[in-house]
Amino acid sequence: MRLPLLVNADHPLPEGFEPALLAPALPGSEALLEPDCAAALLALVRAVGGEGSILAVSGYRPRCEQLALWEDTLKARGEDFTRKYVALPGCSEHETGLAVDLALDTGGKIDLIRPYFPYDGVCGEFRSRAAECGFIERYQSGKEAVTGIAAEPWHFRYVGAEHALAIVSRGLTLEEYVELLTTRRSL
Repeated sequence: MRLPLLVNADHPLPEGFEPALLAPALPGSEALLEPDCAAALLALVRAVGGEGSILAVSGYRPRCEQLALWEDTLKARGEDFTRKYVALPGCSEHETGLAVDLALDTGGKIDLIRPYFPYDGVCGEFRSRAAECGFIERYQSGKEAVTGIAAEPWHFRYVGAEHALAIVSRGLTLEEYVELLTTRRSL
Protein backbone atom coordinates (compact mmCIF):
# COMPACT_ATOMS: atom_id res chain seq x y z
CA MET A 1 0.00 0.00 0.00
CA ARG A 2 1.47 3.34 -1.10
CA LEU A 3 1.76 6.07 1.52
CA PRO A 4 -0.53 9.07 1.08
CA LEU A 5 1.26 12.25 0.10
CA LEU A 6 2.02 14.32 3.20
CA VAL A 7 2.25 18.07 2.61
CA ASN A 8 2.92 20.54 5.41
CA ALA A 9 5.58 23.01 6.55
CA ASP A 10 7.96 20.11 7.30
CA HIS A 11 7.14 18.28 4.06
CA PRO A 12 6.86 20.86 1.26
CA LEU A 13 6.03 19.90 -2.28
CA PRO A 14 9.03 19.65 -4.61
CA GLU A 15 9.60 22.68 -6.82
CA GLY A 16 7.71 22.22 -10.09
CA PHE A 17 5.22 19.70 -8.63
CA GLU A 18 2.30 19.27 -11.01
CA PRO A 19 -0.81 17.36 -9.94
CA ALA A 20 -2.66 14.96 -12.19
CA LEU A 21 -5.16 16.38 -14.65
CA LEU A 22 -7.89 18.18 -12.81
CA ALA A 23 -11.66 17.79 -12.91
CA PRO A 24 -14.46 19.97 -11.53
CA ALA A 25 -15.09 19.26 -7.83
CA LEU A 26 -18.88 19.42 -8.12
CA PRO A 27 -21.29 20.42 -10.89
CA GLY A 28 -21.48 24.20 -11.04
CA SER A 29 -18.26 24.58 -9.05
CA GLU A 30 -15.13 26.24 -10.36
CA ALA A 31 -12.98 24.35 -7.83
CA LEU A 32 -10.74 21.81 -9.53
CA LEU A 33 -9.50 18.54 -8.01
CA GLU A 34 -7.43 15.54 -8.97
CA PRO A 35 -9.81 13.26 -10.95
CA ASP A 36 -10.11 10.41 -8.38
CA CYS A 37 -10.67 12.98 -5.64
CA ALA A 38 -13.31 14.80 -7.70
CA ALA A 39 -15.16 11.55 -8.46
CA ALA A 40 -15.11 10.49 -4.80
CA LEU A 41 -16.33 13.91 -3.66
CA LEU A 42 -19.22 13.87 -6.11
CA ALA A 43 -20.19 10.33 -5.04
CA LEU A 44 -20.11 11.30 -1.37
CA VAL A 45 -22.10 14.50 -1.84
CA ARG A 46 -24.73 12.57 -3.81
CA ALA A 47 -24.80 9.74 -1.23
CA VAL A 48 -25.69 12.18 1.56
CA GLY A 49 -28.16 14.18 -0.53
CA GLY A 50 -25.94 17.25 -0.43
CA GLU A 51 -26.20 18.39 -4.05
CA GLY A 52 -27.06 22.05 -4.04
CA SER A 53 -26.35 22.50 -0.32
CA ILE A 54 -22.71 21.39 -0.02
CA LEU A 55 -20.46 23.71 -2.00
CA ALA A 56 -16.83 23.21 -3.00
CA VAL A 57 -15.36 26.59 -2.06
CA SER A 58 -11.73 25.86 -2.86
CA GLY A 59 -9.85 23.00 -4.48
CA TYR A 60 -6.60 23.06 -6.43
CA ARG A 61 -4.50 26.21 -6.14
CA PRO A 62 -1.30 26.75 -8.10
CA ARG A 63 1.63 27.98 -6.00
CA CYS A 64 1.27 31.54 -7.30
CA GLU A 65 -2.35 31.63 -6.09
CA GLN A 66 -1.33 30.19 -2.70
CA LEU A 67 1.32 32.92 -2.43
CA ALA A 68 -1.25 35.62 -3.24
CA LEU A 69 -3.68 34.16 -0.66
CA TRP A 70 -0.90 34.12 1.97
CA GLU A 71 0.09 37.73 1.25
CA ASP A 72 -3.48 39.05 1.03
CA THR A 73 -4.49 37.33 4.29
CA LEU A 74 -1.34 38.57 6.00
CA LYS A 75 -2.23 42.16 5.06
CA ALA A 76 -5.93 41.85 5.87
CA ARG A 77 -5.90 39.71 9.02
CA GLY A 78 -2.36 39.74 10.39
CA GLU A 79 0.40 37.23 10.92
CA ASP A 80 -1.15 35.23 13.79
CA PHE A 81 -4.39 34.55 11.88
CA THR A 82 -2.53 33.81 8.63
CA ARG A 83 -0.18 31.28 10.22
CA LYS A 84 -3.16 29.51 11.82
CA TYR A 85 -5.33 29.23 8.71
CA VAL A 86 -3.22 29.62 5.57
CA ALA A 87 -0.43 27.22 4.62
CA LEU A 88 2.82 28.60 3.31
CA PRO A 89 3.19 28.47 -0.47
CA GLY A 90 4.70 25.10 -1.40
CA CYS A 91 3.34 23.61 1.83
CA SER A 92 -0.38 23.67 1.00
CA GLU A 93 -2.41 20.56 0.29
CA HIS A 94 -4.45 22.67 -2.11
CA GLU A 95 -1.45 22.62 -4.44
CA THR A 96 -1.89 18.83 -4.82
CA GLY A 97 -5.49 18.86 -6.07
CA LEU A 98 -6.31 16.41 -3.24
CA ALA A 99 -7.78 18.93 -0.76
CA VAL A 100 -11.13 20.66 -0.80
CA ASP A 101 -12.69 23.32 1.40
CA LEU A 102 -16.45 22.87 1.71
CA ALA A 103 -19.28 25.15 2.81
CA LEU A 104 -22.93 24.75 3.58
CA ASP A 105 -24.92 26.96 1.25
CA THR A 106 -26.87 29.25 3.56
CA GLY A 107 -27.66 31.76 0.85
CA GLY A 108 -25.30 34.31 2.38
CA LYS A 109 -21.74 35.37 1.75
CA ILE A 110 -19.13 32.61 2.17
CA ASP A 111 -15.91 33.27 4.07
CA LEU A 112 -13.29 31.83 1.71
CA ILE A 113 -10.73 31.37 4.49
CA ARG A 114 -13.07 29.86 7.10
CA PRO A 115 -16.25 28.64 5.38
CA TYR A 116 -19.19 27.45 7.47
CA PHE A 117 -19.40 23.64 7.48
CA PRO A 118 -21.23 22.53 10.65
CA TYR A 119 -21.16 19.16 12.39
CA ASP A 120 -24.88 18.49 12.00
CA GLY A 121 -27.39 18.03 9.20
CA VAL A 122 -26.14 17.17 5.73
CA CYS A 123 -22.62 18.32 6.69
CA GLY A 124 -22.61 15.94 9.66
CA GLU A 125 -23.76 13.12 7.39
CA PHE A 126 -21.00 14.01 4.93
CA ARG A 127 -18.45 13.95 7.73
CA SER A 128 -19.70 10.61 9.10
CA ARG A 129 -19.41 8.94 5.68
CA ALA A 130 -16.29 10.74 4.43
CA ALA A 131 -13.78 7.98 5.24
CA GLU A 132 -15.67 5.31 3.30
CA CYS A 133 -15.22 7.50 0.22
CA GLY A 134 -11.56 8.24 0.96
CA PHE A 135 -11.72 11.60 2.78
CA ILE A 136 -10.46 12.72 6.17
CA GLU A 137 -11.19 15.93 8.04
CA ARG A 138 -7.60 17.08 7.82
CA TYR A 139 -7.21 19.65 10.60
CA GLN A 140 -9.02 18.52 13.74
CA SER A 141 -9.52 20.38 16.99
CA GLY A 142 -6.96 19.31 19.57
CA LYS A 143 -4.40 18.29 16.94
CA GLU A 144 -3.02 21.75 16.11
CA ALA A 145 0.38 20.99 17.65
CA VAL A 146 0.73 18.00 15.31
CA THR A 147 -0.56 19.56 12.08
CA GLY A 148 0.64 23.12 12.59
CA ILE A 149 -2.74 24.42 11.39
CA ALA A 150 -5.77 25.51 13.43
CA ALA A 151 -8.85 23.30 13.41
CA GLU A 152 -10.58 23.55 10.03
CA PRO A 153 -13.85 21.61 10.01
CA TRP A 154 -14.35 22.59 6.35
CA HIS A 155 -11.06 21.18 4.98
CA PHE A 156 -11.12 17.61 3.68
CA ARG A 157 -8.26 15.67 2.19
CA TYR A 158 -8.57 12.73 -0.18
CA VAL A 159 -6.27 9.83 0.78
CA GLY A 160 -8.29 6.88 -0.56
CA ALA A 161 -10.76 4.74 1.37
CA GLU A 162 -8.27 2.25 2.81
CA HIS A 163 -6.08 4.96 4.31
CA ALA A 164 -9.02 7.16 5.38
CA LEU A 165 -10.73 4.32 7.24
CA ALA A 166 -7.46 3.43 9.01
CA ILE A 167 -6.77 7.07 9.95
CA VAL A 168 -10.28 7.71 11.27
CA SER A 169 -10.58 4.41 13.17
CA ARG A 170 -7.32 5.18 15.01
CA GLY A 171 -8.12 8.87 15.61
CA LEU A 172 -4.89 9.96 13.90
CA THR A 173 -3.82 12.93 11.86
CA LEU A 174 -2.23 12.35 8.48
CA GLU A 175 1.14 13.22 10.05
CA GLU A 176 0.70 10.57 12.76
CA TYR A 177 -0.50 7.98 10.27
CA VAL A 178 2.37 8.49 7.83
CA GLU A 179 4.83 8.32 10.73
CA LEU A 180 3.21 5.08 11.94
CA LEU A 181 3.43 3.48 8.50
CA THR A 182 6.98 4.73 7.93
CA THR A 183 8.11 3.37 11.32
CA ARG A 184 6.53 -0.03 10.60
CA ARG A 185 8.26 -0.23 7.22
CA SER A 186 11.65 0.56 8.72
CA LEU A 187 11.45 -2.25 11.31
